[in-house]
Amino acid sequence: MTTVPQVVVHRDKDLMARATAARLITRIVDAQASRGSASVVLTGGRNGNGLLAALADAPARDAVDWSRIDLWWGDERYLPDGDPERNVTQARQALLDAVPLDPARVHAVPASDDARYADADEAAAAYAEELAAAADPSDHGPVPTFDVLMLGVGPDTHVASLFPEHPGVRERERTVIGVHGAPKPPPTRVSLTLPAIRAAREVWLLAAGEDKAAAVSIALGGAGELQAPAAGAYGRTRTLWLLDEPAASKLPPDLYA
Repeated sequence: MTTVPQVVVHRDKDLMARATAARLITRIVDAQASRGSASVVLTGGRNGNGLLAALADAPARDAVDWSRIDLWWGDERYLPDGDPERNVTQARQALLDAVPLDPARVHAVPASDDARYADADEAAAAYAEELAAAADPSDHGPVPTFDVLMLGVGPDTHVASLFPEHPGVRERERTVIGVHGAPKPPPTRVSLTLPAIRAAREVWLLAAGEDKAAAVSIALGGAGELQAPAAGAYGRTRTLWLLDEPAASKLPPDLYA
């Protein structure tokens, strides 16, 4: 079932990052209190990494029991382990190395130099298997019911590595795919599909900067998911668009006032 997007606009990107970090801490603590653990899907890019840096600096970060959280990624660049362009590498630098996580619960997408997999398609299949193994009967599907799944919104409306009119946007059977010929470098990636994204309780879409304003307006203005993949990203119980004022500048004020 599609959830109606809620839009929250912050003054600037730094305030957006700090406020979103505080919101995420609260959501994780609530999940851990009610179910014993939490499951979060991270995103890369400038907004995703800005959020993680704000989380690392947040006074309340120690309210989270970091040993009882599973971390996943919505997509990954298919590059060697440790490559500075990989989302997991950037996340470790921004936050993960600074908190006491259980390494077994940090679910990185296989790297391109992992000899077990011949290509991005095999890596995607392996990640899909890992997700399926983490799901339990109450999830009613092939992936866990993530508490929060975060996505950066690209200037072209892409989310994860699902690009407008690209074959991955049309995928309905698989939960994870290899992406080939992506229109931005690197061309080879691994990504969750829209069905996997929609398994999350809450989907948070992050966009800051004037260069995101057109994409935000298109995605929230009734565009279809093939033309604007961000329009097809929504959670089971909540869909939250977290923006700064420049990114919201092309939206009608009554959408968020």
